[in-house]
Amino acid sequence: MDKQQFLSELRNSLSGIPRDELEERLLFYSEMIDDRIEEGMSEEEAVAGIGQVGDVVNQILSEVPLSDLVKERFRPGRSLKAWEIVLIILGAPLWLPLLIAAAAVILSLYIALWAVVISLWAVEVSIWVCVPAAITLGIVCAVRGHAAAALGMFGIALFCVGFSVFFFVICVAASRGLVRLAKAAVLGLKARFARKEESK
Repeated sequence: MDKQQFLSELRNSLSGIPRDELEERLLFYSEMIDDRIEEGMSEEEAVAGIGQVGDVVNQILSEVPLSDLVKERFRPGRSLKAWEIVLIILGAPLWLPLLIAAAAVILSLYIALWAVVISLWAVEVSIWVCVPAAITLGIVCAVRGHAAAALGMFGIALFCVGFSVFFFVICVAASRGLVRLAKAAVLGLKARFARKEESK
């Protein structure tokens, strides 16, 4: 891929971000490619060294605030006429509750996922609380002469330590997975706003 193809694909993929931001990013990558060519690389090697267009787009979108993309997406190309404003206001009893309901459903799903992760961490903490309790009970049983019960309690404590280490890995993986899912959802939403102009 040559420089012009790269910049053209980048422009198409980011056509929905604010125009100043788009031009600044295109200029940055154009200069980066030119610098690499001056260092002795071919144009194709310079472009390949930057990475795939999709990766560059994702990097840029992760840095652009979602609010800027929304403003750019809903900025009218012309001023609204009086009848259009009246229709928007009259339609508000229909579209506004639907918008609020959709936002509430998305938020509740997100909260429910975090509730599952928090529950996993609560189980992890409760397992660790069982360890000193089982050891204490084992010592009490040993002092009172109940060797079998004492061994049982020490065995339970050992099992809890081992299980908690295993469960800790699950809790960390669930937490990281949910954070990655949230980042991917925001990036996907940003990508939809960024590519809005293509359909015009």
